[in-house]
Amino acid sequence: MKDYVFGIDVGGTTIKCGLFQADGTLLEKWEIPTRTENNGDQILPDVAKTVLKKIKEKGIAKEDVAGVGIDLPGPVNEKGEIAVAVNLNWGYKDIVAELGGALGGIPVKAANDANAAALGEMWGGGGRGTKNLIMVTLGTGVGGGIIVDGKIVAGAHGAGGEIGHACVDPTETAVCNCGNRGCLEQMASATGIVRLAKRYLATYQGKTMLNPERISAKSVYDALKAGDEAATAIVEEVSAYLGNALAMFACVVDPEVIVIGGGVSKAGEILVDGVKKYYRRDAFISCKETPIVLAELGNDAGIYGAAKLALG
Repeated sequence: MKDYVFGIDVGGTTIKCGLFQADGTLLEKWEIPTRTENNGDQILPDVAKTVLKKIKEKGIAKEDVAGVGIDLPGPVNEKGEIAVAVNLNWGYKDIVAELGGALGGIPVKAANDANAAALGEMWGGGGRGTKNLIMVTLGTGVGGGIIVDGKIVAGAHGAGGEIGHACVDPTETAVCNCGNRGCLEQMASATGIVRLAKRYLATYQGKTMLNPERISAKSVYDALKAGDEAATAIVEEVSAYLGNALAMFACVVDPEVIVIGGGVSKAGEILVDGVKKYYRRDAFISCKETPIVLAELGNDAGIYGAAKLALG
């Protein structure tokens, strides 16, 4: 029986690594720097070196390793190929072939980082015990992952689950980082919340705790918790965009649970409550009572998901 599996979460600054037992028990986690110089040509060799070093250090036989799962910040198709990863200075790479070769034949599977986080939350976090899940990650941008029957929906081009680039406001004139307009990322990410807040406060005449010069998503939710009228209006707008978008995805996927993660989710249940209101208003009748919960794994979701990916 294959007793061990590795989960690798590649970010633009650090590579998070986890050694797991096949039952999902995290035995050890560590980090190495992401060396993006020279077109990131040392990233996969560095991953192979740290995995092989850990195998030797722990006295693990290679044949006892079920595989290595790796997630990356870019669109990864079902074959484990990535077209481009801007943050890593990569163009096309066949992750499975390159990393598998460097590991001496240990099986490798690869996925997009947001998709892996969703798989991780399904395996050991907020979606534990389910097989059909939507996860939305609210950070600097808006990431997403969709799991159907226990499997990541990657799509033909690795773009499955790109929830953040669903158009939620076709009248929006500002341009998203993706080149389109009116994306959910422009409305519900940390930067999007700040943008909406500044827009609202520019014409707001009442008293507020919020200072447009020093505003953040956290300060907006903190002000909401204190009963601030302006913050309440801003969060209502954010919640409407996010609840509506999740309702649209739910009528396609029919998830057992919707998980909200990322830095903005640290606002807690007050964020979930706002989203639920608009989700239930807009969702298809069969999906209205789908639970919406907070993610549980934090920054470890990626390594959990990558490890689960390797297990199949």
